[in-house]
Amino acid sequence: MRKVFVLLFVLISGLSAEAQFPGGGGARLGGGMGGGANIGHLYGKVVDNTTNKGIESVTIQLLGNKFDTSTHKMKEVALGTMITKPNGNFSFENLPVMGKFKLKIGAIGYKSLEKPVSFDIKMPSPGGGMQSGGGMQQMLGMVDKDLGNIKLVQDATDLGNVTVTATVKQQFELGIDRKIFNVDKNLVSSGQTATEVMKSIPSLNVDIDGNVTMRNATPTLFIDGRPTTLTLDQIPADIIDKVELITNPSAKFDASGGNAGILNIVLKKNKKTGYNGGLRAGIDSRGKLNGGADLNLRQNKFNISLNANYNQRKSIGTGTTDRNNFLTVPSSVHNENDGTNLGSFRFLRGGIDYFADNRNTISVGANYVHGSFDNDNFQKVDSTIKGAFSSYSNIASNSQFSFTNVGTQLGYKHNFAKNGENFTTDFNYNSSTNNNNSLTSTQTFNPDNSVKGRPLLQQTLGDGYNRFYTIQSDYENPISEDTKLEVGARAAIRDFGNSSNQYVFNPNTNQYMLIPAISNHYKFNDQVYAAYTTYSFKIKKWSYQLGLRAESSNYTGTLLNASGADSSQFKVKYPLSLFPSAFITYKYDDKQDFQLNYSRRVNRPNFFQLMPFPDYSDPQNISIGNAGLKPEFTHSFELSYNDAYKRGANFLATVFFKYSTDLITRYVYRDKNALSPAGDSAYFSTFINANNSYSYGLELTNKMPVTKWWDLTLAFNLYDSKINASVPGQTLDNSLVSWFAKMNSNFKLSKTISIQWSGEYQAKTVLPPSSGGGGGRGGGGPMFGGPQGTAQGYYLPRYGFDLAIRKDWNWKNGQSGSLTLSMNDIFRTQVFKSYSVSTLFDQTAERRRDPQVLRLNFSYRFGKFDATLFKRKNTKADQGGGMDMMQQ
Repeated sequence: MRKVFVLLFVLISGLSAEAQFPGGGGARLGGGMGGGANIGHLYGKVVDNTTNKGIESVTIQLLGNKFDTSTHKMKEVALGTMITKPNGNFSFENLPVMGKFKLKIGAIGYKSLEKPVSFDIKMPSPGGGMQSGGGMQQMLGMVDKDLGNIKLVQDATDLGNVTVTATVKQQFELGIDRKIFNVDKNLVSSGQTATEVMKSIPSLNVDIDGNVTMRNATPTLFIDGRPTTLTLDQIPADIIDKVELITNPSAKFDASGGNAGILNIVLKKNKKTGYNGGLRAGIDSRGKLNGGADLNLRQNKFNISLNANYNQRKSIGTGTTDRNNFLTVPSSVHNENDGTNLGSFRFLRGGIDYFADNRNTISVGANYVHGSFDNDNFQKVDSTIKGAFSSYSNIASNSQFSFTNVGTQLGYKHNFAKNGENFTTDFNYNSSTNNNNSLTSTQTFNPDNSVKGRPLLQQTLGDGYNRFYTIQSDYENPISEDTKLEVGARAAIRDFGNSSNQYVFNPNTNQYMLIPAISNHYKFNDQVYAAYTTYSFKIKKWSYQLGLRAESSNYTGTLLNASGADSSQFKVKYPLSLFPSAFITYKYDDKQDFQLNYSRRVNRPNFFQLMPFPDYSDPQNISIGNAGLKPEFTHSFELSYNDAYKRGANFLATVFFKYSTDLITRYVYRDKNALSPAGDSAYFSTFINANNSYSYGLELTNKMPVTKWWDLTLAFNLYDSKINASVPGQTLDNSLVSWFAKMNSNFKLSKTISIQWSGEYQAKTVLPPSSGGGGGRGGGGPMFGGPQGTAQGYYLPRYGFDLAIRKDWNWKNGQSGSLTLSMNDIFRTQVFKSYSVSTLFDQTAERRRDPQVLRLNFSYRFGKFDATLFKRKNTKADQGGGMDMMQQ
């Protein structure tokens, strides 16, 4: 907010000064030259008109008008003089942004040159419309100006006007191809993970297990514009600046994802000159701690940032499941489940930016995450055959899981002399490893409570790795004021491996024995190569962005034996495919605009869906892939209307329609279970290509300041989806119009006390198709246990509310603090219930997880605001909240 106030002060004071001094000389400020706060930055390069090489030792004098108190008139004075560097670079800092200036340039052997310059600050028009997506982000860098290559002997090139948009950072903003939700001030997620942050985003649904869906499909997760091996529950909420929803990605972005879009998490960045940072600490009602610290150092050509977080977690879940099996001999099962997950994770992140000169920046970053968790689970399973109680089983399990994630980023950015023209290239590497060890004991009893046979003791030992390499280069060139060309290329390579050994205790030898038939070891390599181009232009009130992307990919899956040697292999090569996109925007006036867009997308089967070998890791729900699966292609359309109907308010309405061919979905059948010595049957889940599917919906979001002390955001989503498939013995016709609504209220009780009250309601919802692309085995298994992939059914309605209150302090020397008290599901109403039915079974399930957890968090900030935050060389790489990193 302090940034906003400073810039508003600059605009107001500067414009009022021009009204007082007709010559545009600016207002007086501290006896110096007028024009508002001294945060301006002029820089450029002096080159030879013939060779275009930089000229060393050129004398440059900056002249400006100053109010003479003796004559009461404006007087031209010298504000500064400097000599160009060996490469011709020069830079004048701490200038009043509302002033008018003149450069006098002279060098031996060259013709002297005078050049008028200014920042040409203009007051913003009200509203801002669909393309005002940057909000506050667009301000940064606008009060500095690159004068380009100034050629001696020839006339200088003026790069035109720069406009500063002075708007307060809103809770959500709108870009031409995305919705931007600023969540850095979200109170209810303080001290938690990114999963809780997603619950506050109007367009997202989060289930009891933390799985996030967008328009009933799993989105692709990016961090700062690049793919990641991290999961949402491994990212601390306190380091997230904003969340970007790209529901219909253009040709700039990776074409994979099918029905789902892209969920991009933008982490907080700080490049203020000097040093600043903060400390965080918190505790919850289960005695679990969280803490963190960040530090930023900005000195000369270097910016160094460090961040560390530590989170403890205790998660408690309960549930019941009732299933009726439609077999030759009818049976039913009643399952009661109690589980506790206990553990912690550590998150470290650091980065260095090197500003080589005015136009070249090199950035290096790295992150490290490590976590370990223990899960204790107890189940009581009652079995009934032909309506008579036959037996019950007690299943106790304990598992340990640990993971380590390491990532690094190397980037280079070059700003050309022409304002807005730039080239970026970067390399990203993410690697994660995991280990797990679980012990399960199953004891079955007769109806009279007598023991039925010996206990079945099982052990699973597993480990795995996931390595992701991404190389990206992009070039952006604003050909004219109304046209822009963008081109780029990308290579993404992923190596994945997993090993799982299944053991059963042998009482005769008194030791666990490996069962090779149900153990599995595999790896895969996935390569995607792409290039894109987009062309944007304006004609009066119409704006167009046309794009085309070309992609090809190769897939190699390998099944390994116990020693790690190759056992069998399958390969899938997808030919070069073209993916067009088009965005058309009509700006009706300063407050209203309309947008129509289209894109073609692809969803390629993942390894788990392709691997034609059974996976017995869950003996009750065995999975097997289908090597004959084809990619699914989706045609996606959106029509949006945005109205910034008053200051601080926005109304957004979006209608969407998606049509998919060869939709990847689950197919469930029953077959012999290799785990059972008696030859019992079990459910097997595989995948097929449905004939086609379609989905459509309406999204309404309204942000409005109800009063000076109350801001309210309301969201309403109405949607439906339907698939058509030919499956032996099953009918896949599962369609139900459903809706959900979200509310977020922010109350400012005083200057230092605020309250956030949020809630959601999910109506009766059809079970979603288990489409691929979401990671995990087929994009995630059934939520409530049991095979539900092709079952018809629904989730029952649910609702819940979260509440948080915060007290703020502002001390001297740039220090501040805040204390936040929050509770989730305060009325204990978030109960996840479902009903499903197929030709094999029907099932009802009910689950609850972590209601009414109270959290107390304190944060402390130190450091002084510095005007150099607005300098282009410090901020341009981050304008748009990481959007320039999103050139896919």
